[in-house]
Parts: sequence; structure tokens; C-alpha cells
Amino acid sequence: MSSVESTIDAGFAARHAELALGYGGGGDPDDPALVQAMQMVLHIEKSDPPARSALLAAAAMAVVTLCLDERVGPEGEWEDRYLGWKRSRIRKVARRARGGQWLAAQEVDGLTVEFAGARARALVPGPVGEIDPRIKRLQIGGTELPSDELGEIDSEFPVLWVNAELGMTVGKAAAQVGHASMLLAGAMPVQRAYAWAGQGFRCTVAEADPDRWARLLRRVADGTAVPVRDAGFTEVAPGSTTVIAVA
Repeated sequence: MSSVESTIDAGFAARHAELALGYGGGGDPDDPALVQAMQMVLHIEKSDPPARSALLAAAAMAVVTLCLDERVGPEGEWEDRYLGWKRSRIRKVARRARGGQWLAAQEVDGLTVEFAGARARALVPGPVGEIDPRIKRLQIGGTELPSDELGEIDSEFPVLWVNAELGMTVGKAAAQVGHASMLLAGAMPVQRAYAWAGQGFRCTVAEADPDRWARLLRRVADGTAVPVRDAGFTEVAPGSTTVIAVA
């Protein structure tokens, strides 16, 4: 056994094993109010909005952090809510918040991540008919952030490449990179996922132009990258590949 393996606690290993099983398969309940979703809150102030890429990275980091938090693991206080969502037809809904709305969202069960001046909060999933009023009042759409130019990409950390041709809104892209961070962590060997956790699940989110996207699709085909294929509930056609994650 390596020294890294020996330091991984059983709880993390169990949470990673659950994530590695993938998600979905349970279908939707007959009652629409019981459909499961993870609400995501994006901090976007009018006067000083964050960079789009940094906000998406914060969103991706928040989601995977919650999915491997000890409270969603065996006998954790969030376990039932998390598994009820993860094992159903999985959904994420991103909402914007500013000022007092953002502060109120911190009182709802979940985890906040700050990255490069951007902040996002992933909330413990649950039925859409039981969304906390402080979250339900937050706007789902209506705020866009322009694409920003990234400098040199640090290859020490995973990169989540967004399909630029789809023209996804910030909220849609946040949900998709959240899917990507979950899938990527689950696809990693537990030792590597544990090491990534030690880095705070830091990642880079960047847009891929058609040429780069073609190269990334070849990496998906040879098993060296992880794709996100959307169910097509909003904005994009069913089966669209929205994000490709490269570890």
C-alpha cells in the first residue's frame, strides 16, 4: 500500500466509491414537486461582477466539494438528501444572488467556494417543491457575463473545457461544469481524487473553440477525457456534449 493510500480515511473512500458509481437511473417521480435538484447560487453583484471563467470554476469546485463532504457520506446529516438526488434523474439549477440575497443563501445547507474573487454556493439537494423560500425567490436567468480571456493554463490542475459553440448562459454553464467536476472526480482513482481534494478541488474552466473541441472529442474517444452529455431540458439539444473535463 502506498503512503497516499494509507492516509485516505474510510469515509472519503466510501464517498468516492458512491460518486464513482455515476448518477441517475432512478427516473422522475410521478409528482413533479418531488423531482430532485441541486440548487446552485452564483454571487453576481451589479457593480463589480466576477469574471465568467472564475465564477464557473467556483461553481464546479463547490459541487464536487459537497459531493465528497463527510456530511453526505454514511450516517452523515445530508446523506439521505444527497443520495435521493444522486440516484435519481439528476438536475442542477443555478440562480444569481447579490447583496442580502447572497448573505441569506449562506444560511441554507450547503457549501460556498471562493476562487479568484468569484463565489458560488452548492446547496444540499432536495425536492423542487420544497425549495427554501430564501432560494426560491432568486432569479434563475437574466444576468450574463462576457467571456474572458484566460492566460496560460496551469496543467497541475484539471481543466473543464466548455463547448463555446453552444453559447450557454452563465447559469446553464455553471450546472454543466458542476456535472463535469462530479464525473471527473468519480472517474479518478481514489488516491488521485483524495489528492485533488487536498488542493480544494481547484480547476480551470475555459471555452474551447471548434478546433480544440475536435481534439478534445478525440481524447474522449480514447478514454483520456470525461464528457458531459446534457439531457436537453433547457437551452441545448438532448445529447449535446457541453463540457469535456481533462485531468
